[in-house]
Amino acid sequence: MGTVIDRKNIKELCLKLKKENKKTVFTNGCFDILHIGHVRYLKESAKYGDVLIIGLNSDSSVKKLKGETRPINNELDRAELLSELNFVDYVVIFDEDTPQKLLDEIKPDIYTKGADYTLETLPEASVVIKNGGKVEFINLIEGKSTTNVIKKITNK
Repeated sequence: MGTVIDRKNIKELCLKLKKENKKTVFTNGCFDILHIGHVRYLKESAKYGDVLIIGLNSDSSVKKLKGETRPINNELDRAELLSELNFVDYVVIFDEDTPQKLLDEIKPDIYTKGADYTLETLPEASVVIKNGGKVEFINLIEGKSTTNVIKKITNK
């Protein structure tokens, strides 16, 4: 079971993990309505290192990215739910549209993102590489998305 950690404490935690020679993996997202696509993606991400840290978009950043009707679940509920997955070590909520600042603080060994991105289309890739990290792309499960869950529920 993981821990929801305050943003102001994440840098110190990551320095401690590095001193302990722990290989850190970071990924991020909205994770609004948790589904099997999310779980498989996160489980695969965890395999790349010793500690999995999830950067969770805050409610305000989800609204900016996804529209006024989102998120369905608030940030504290989403964070707690993610932290209950046995392969998740830490969840940290961030307000920005992208996790570039957070990545600069965390300096993960590995940054995972869905294979719908490439190094060229991923704005935060340069921050990861600049800090000596590596970007790994994980195949997504076709048709599994929060948007599709919402469409199914609302018949839209």
